[in-house]
Order: sequence, then structure tokens, then C-alpha cells
Amino acid sequence: MADRAVPQDNHEEDRPDASIDHAVALEYWNSIPATDNGMLAVLDTYPQIPRIDVQGSTAFLAKLRLHSTQHPKSQPLARVVDCGAGIGRITLSFLSKHADVVDIVEPVVSFTREITEGDKFKDLRDGGCIGKVYNVGLESWHPEEKYSLIWNQWCLGHLTDAQLVDYFKRCAESLTQGGWIVVKENMSTHVEGKDEFDPEDSSVTRTDTKFRKLFEEAGLKIVATELQRGWPKKLFPIRSYALQPKE
Repeated sequence: MADRAVPQDNHEEDRPDASIDHAVALEYWNSIPATDNGMLAVLDTYPQIPRIDVQGSTAFLAKLRLHSTQHPKSQPLARVVDCGAGIGRITLSFLSKHADVVDIVEPVVSFTREITEGDKFKDLRDGGCIGKVYNVGLESWHPEEKYSLIWNQWCLGHLTDAQLVDYFKRCAESLTQGGWIVVKENMSTHVEGKDEFDPEDSSVTRTDTKFRKLFEEAGLKIVATELQRGWPKKLFPIRSYALQPKE
């Protein structure tokens, strides 16, 4: 979903998430090649996307850790998880540089095979950085570990609103003290401020207002948020949120 341009015809239903079909989504992603171009379909048009994305994520995490006593920048995070990891681009270029162990959650086996068998990840595997790999959808994932950071990027649109609230609650219970749930997702630009449904991969692009509502329902507070800088204007804007359980 990183590369989605704003659609010309907007979905007009009051509950776009009601149209989400996990079987359709899986069929779509199973048809996509396990390559960077497969994950980022407009990479040929916007080759700068991976660099801009990683730079933004790195800066965002650095700000979170700047004043953290539990997870200071002076030492790696103990264990993090890449949710909706795809072929592991974010793990390889970002998360593995800031954590001792990175777990993977991704339902498409052909994607995770790139992480568990691919040459790009050999050094990370040999060094023990790649932890557990869960081939399940986020709606079915129940964390078994405690995480300093739960990273969600371009994947939450495949969960209904109700599933997303339940998912956030499970994530909150699996955070270490002072840890963060990070959500980095496309923002809807619907002229009427509505979420937008994409029938191609059966996903929803939510508004900032909707995300904030769901965070509230899940008992989470926003401790930091910012828009991705340098993003192509023809694509959906990207916003990052850092979340922690309310006290």
C-alpha cells in the first residue's frame, strides 16, 4: 500500500471497512512477486521512496528514544517486531539496525521465505537478529513475546475497525515498560473526510480522525506523530504515530 496514488473514484459507503475480505487480500498479495518492485509498485516512477521512508522512520524513532530512560539511544532495543513485514524491506534497512532481535509477522509465505532463506538476510540470520516468523494475518496474531517496539507500516488497512481495536489491545499488552506501538500508514484524502476502500487488494485507507478514534477505543495515547517529509504529492500522504497504553 506504500505506493498507492489517490484514486479517482472514491468509495462512498459509510463503512468502507465492512467491505474488507481477507481472502481477497491474500489472493492479491500471493499474486505479487516477492521483490521490491512487487512491494512498491511505483518504484520505477519514484525510486526515492525507500530512502525517504527509511530516513523518516529513523528520525522518528530517534526522537522517541531521545528522552526515553527505558530504551535510550545508547543501546539496541532488545526485541522488536515488524508487522505486515512483506519481504522484510523495513527489517533489513531499518529495524535490524536498532534492535538485537526482530520478529516477523506476515501471512504470505513466499514473502517471508525471502527473510528466512534469502541471501540478503543471511548475515542477520547468522547473527541471530531474525527471531520468530509468524505466517499469520495481524487479525489472528497473538504476541508471545514482550516488545520494545511494535512496528506497523502499510498493513493495517487490511483489518476492519473492530479487528484493529482488538489488535491494538493485544499489542499494548505485549509492550515492555516504556515501549511503543508505531503506526505508519497512508492517510485518506477524501474530499468529505471519509475512509477509502480499494477493491484491488481489499484494503481501507483511513483518515487521521478515524485512526485517532480507534486509538482512543483501544486505550492508547499518542505520544508523538508527524507527517512523512519529502513524499511525492501524487501519492497518499503518510503519517506516523507513536502509541503507548494510557495510564
